[in-house]
Amino acid sequence: MNRLVIAIFMGLIVSYYSIGLRVANSDENIEYSETLTRLFESAEQGDAEAQFNLGLKYYDGDGISEDYLEAAKWYRLAAEQGHASAQSRLGRMYYIGVGVDRDYLEAAKWYRLAVEQGHAEAQFFLGWMYYDGDGISKDYLEAVKWFRLAAEQGHASAQFILGWMYIRRYYEGVGQDYLEAAKWFRLAAEQGHASAQYELGWMYSDGNGVSQDYLEAAKWYRLAAEQGHAEAQFFLGLMYYNGEGVDQDYLIAAKWIRLAAEQGHVYAQFNLGLMYHFGQGVDQDHQEAAKWYRLAAEQGHASAQFNLGLMFDKGEGVDQNQREAAKWYRLAAEQGHASAQFNLGLMFDKGEGVDQNQREAAKWYRLAAEQGNTSAQFNLGLLYFVNYESFELLRRAYLWLSIAAHAGGILESFEWLHKIEGKLTESQLEIVKKSVRECEKLNWRGCEVPKLS
Repeated sequence: MNRLVIAIFMGLIVSYYSIGLRVANSDENIEYSETLTRLFESAEQGDAEAQFNLGLKYYDGDGISEDYLEAAKWYRLAAEQGHASAQSRLGRMYYIGVGVDRDYLEAAKWYRLAVEQGHAEAQFFLGWMYYDGDGISKDYLEAVKWFRLAAEQGHASAQFILGWMYIRRYYEGVGQDYLEAAKWFRLAAEQGHASAQYELGWMYSDGNGVSQDYLEAAKWYRLAAEQGHAEAQFFLGLMYYNGEGVDQDYLIAAKWIRLAAEQGHVYAQFNLGLMYHFGQGVDQDHQEAAKWYRLAAEQGHASAQFNLGLMFDKGEGVDQNQREAAKWYRLAAEQGHASAQFNLGLMFDKGEGVDQNQREAAKWYRLAAEQGNTSAQFNLGLLYFVNYESFELLRRAYLWLSIAAHAGGILESFEWLHKIEGKLTESQLEIVKKSVRECEKLNWRGCEVPKLS
């Protein structure tokens, strides 16, 4: 072959390798283009490391157009030569279904080939497959085995998940052990793993596995928060709010709580609503309070639902709308929020925002009363008395009013108790007073009050 033909042939190779390269006219980029060309040449000649690196560049779009199909092709060529990192990467592509059809069995196959060479990332992902039961039978013992092998090689995510398993009770293969959890979280946290930093902060805050230390808690929360970890941002905000481990500062508290709230953190949204409601760390603004309460309420936060209901009830930050108030009270009440149950009972009692229905009122009053809400105890007793048709209703009225009077300090109850006594025979009065004495023995808590049939 003469030199001209060789030159044309080599020119075609260079042109072929240059397809898809993102290159600008500068010495640096010309040099990078030449490096890519040499990488293509080595990969085509069967160099496994070059094939793997070319796969990486296609996967990441590094100096070349992103192309998952090409990435999978080059990973496979390297993997078939026993390149452990390529085997692990190819397994990952099968696991998530990128560049190839999702196939858990193929993923497990390539991960296993890589773990046979001690590849930490493959050990972690194979552990994850056993943990989730993807394509293979769920097996926490096997999961822990592979997580531990990866963790011992310094794999931060494996260290984190191993720590996480140690603080839970329900995994076979590990018993709950806060000391072990703290050990693994620390190793991952020191590598910058945000979730591990958050968990370590939580352990210092609660004194689990380590001595309680708010300064250390704040330190680790801050490191995670600065990486955008919403839970850490929220808890760091709470530490500034309460002055734990840091000087109390509502402005800084509001800053961190807002960052978490903007990521959709439901407790941060509720707490930011509270801060706007009462003007702590921010200017008081009922409209902003209602906005953040609504965001938390729409995620099912019961106290946010109740507070939003209150704002509609009173017309604070929103137009007054008792039907909307009743809607949000009900959502909170159905989650067991005692004040919402009382307010919803009150709305049914008065027919505000809902059709008047005293049976519904009694239902919601009772649910709140059983949680110790003294206003509900009083209203329920009064409702039974006003609507009594039998001795049984008078007995219920007397007992609830007694609880409200003695446990809740509602002095008005005594007046109504006296009125009930005037409607009872001596034998009936002895029966109800016996119920009251039994309730008093329980310190007015957990009293057995018959339910309406």
